[in-house]
Amino acid sequence: MANKITALKDKAVDKYRSKIRERAITQAKAKIALAGRKVEDYSPEDLEVIVLNEEEKVKRSMKTSGLVVILIALGLG
Repeated sequence: MANKITALKDKAVDKYRSKIRERAITQAKAKIALAGRKVEDYSPEDLEVIVLNEEEKVKRSMKTSGLVVILIALGLG
C-alpha cells in the first residue's frame, strides 16, 4: 500500500515538474525572440541557464498566486 502511495506521489510530482518545465521553455523562447535572437544562437549550456531562470520565475509566480488564493479564501484579501 505504501508503495502505491509513493508511486502516485512520484507520478504527480513528475507531472508537476514537467508542466513547469514546459511553461519555462515557452517563456524562454519568448524571451529569446523578444531579444531578436534565435534559439540556435545559444549554446545548450546557455539555454539551460535561461530555462532554469524561467522555471524559478514560474515557481515563484505559482507560490504567489497560491498565497493570494488562500488569503482570499480566508477573507484577508
